[in-house]
Amino acid sequence: MSPKGASNANDVRRRLPSVDQVVGSPAGQAMVREHGREPVVEGVREELGALRARLRGTGQAASGKVLEPSSILAGALQRLQARQAPKLCRVINATGVILHTGLGRAVLPRTALDTIASEQAGYSLLEVDRDTGARTIRETHVVELLKRLTGAEAATVVNNNAGATMIALATLAQSREVIVSRGQLVEIGGSFRIPEVMEMSGARLVEVGTTNKTYIQDYERAIKPETALLLRVHTSNFRVIGFTASASLEELVALGRKHGLPVMDDLGSGVLVDLAPFGILDEPGVVDSVKAGADVVTFSGDKLLGGPQAGLLVGTSRWIGAIRKNPLFRALRVDKLKLTALEATLKLYLDRDRLARELPTLAMIAMSPEEIERRALDLAARLKSVPALSVEILDDASEVGGGSVPAHMIPTKVVAVRHARRSLESLAAALRAHTPCIFARVQRERVLFDVRTLLEGEGAEIAAALVRITA
Repeated sequence: MSPKGASNANDVRRRLPSVDQVVGSPAGQAMVREHGREPVVEGVREELGALRARLRGTGQAASGKVLEPSSILAGALQRLQARQAPKLCRVINATGVILHTGLGRAVLPRTALDTIASEQAGYSLLEVDRDTGARTIRETHVVELLKRLTGAEAATVVNNNAGATMIALATLAQSREVIVSRGQLVEIGGSFRIPEVMEMSGARLVEVGTTNKTYIQDYERAIKPETALLLRVHTSNFRVIGFTASASLEELVALGRKHGLPVMDDLGSGVLVDLAPFGILDEPGVVDSVKAGADVVTFSGDKLLGGPQAGLLVGTSRWIGAIRKNPLFRALRVDKLKLTALEATLKLYLDRDRLARELPTLAMIAMSPEEIERRALDLAARLKSVPALSVEILDDASEVGGGSVPAHMIPTKVVAVRHARRSLESLAAALRAHTPCIFARVQRERVLFDVRTLLEGEGAEIAAALVRITA
């Protein structure tokens, strides 16, 4: 920097108004009335500091406009709005992964969102019986629904399926042995490992069989006086195929009855409808586990069920009652917002025609090829109006995701784009930085938008975002 440039920059910095001058201006006072004095003062101080640093770094003389309180307030307002904007914000999911763990898994049905807004705006009938006025259990609103939908004697809810697994093991088998097939010692997202969860619950693991083959005789030979539980774990996010064998749940239940041992079935995801019409053939159903006689069945609320994150437990009154009495239950209990969303979601299952229309997870899985084609054509037509953007429709595959039905791909259409002046990585990054965030795939030397996971109106939002980003 030349001595003259340094002098100019110093002169400009000396002419910058003070925080009090900016905040005390008419525009500053109007901003204080709307946003509060402390946030405005903080924003102005940060903006002045950034302006000083910019001038010091460049040595350039600034125009008179940047020294005006209105200009400084405009920058302060941007900082204030950025700070107050929700960080846990809406995302447009164009990845084609229906249950995207990083993007919140299941999209809540509109009825759940509307019910939260209408029924939880004030106080809530959380733990009081409206007829008697007496205290009741908080999950009573969903217990009857779960019993009706699964055929189980009893039901309860905790914060997620990891919690459900933990409290069930701690209740049924603390300080005693649990027998499980070696091929079912899974690890799912977040390093959730069955052996480690079992250790934390206080139960002792007894492995039987091999990775690919476990017979009912293996379980029976392992039963000892210290045995407390027979456990089946659905492998969820992987499959062992080829030369395999496993004991059925019915065989485990019969063995448990013979030796007076409870049987627990950890389904992981868990479904309440038959997914075979949509090509998903090997995902175990909750109703089937209950019919087979499992004493406790655990599954998730935010995977194939399509609701909020929760751990659902159904089974016999004896063991579900014991789980509710475990001191750990209070630490894992769910709040009123989750219970409201879960109740609204479960009620959709009472009307299968409505369920197919209104549960986003199921609607995305069941989306017809004709609907996929229509959506792809609509999005492509919108994007072709964006300058310098090449657009084409390609065949591809969507995923269910969320640790469910691994390796099951659903045929789909993607709208593939490239920009004449921007790299694929920079275009994808700009989409993520946009409001709302837009997540797509970067594959096959293109940015791909899978229309299966787009909600109503999001195609228009993607087009508008690309116009702004590439202008």
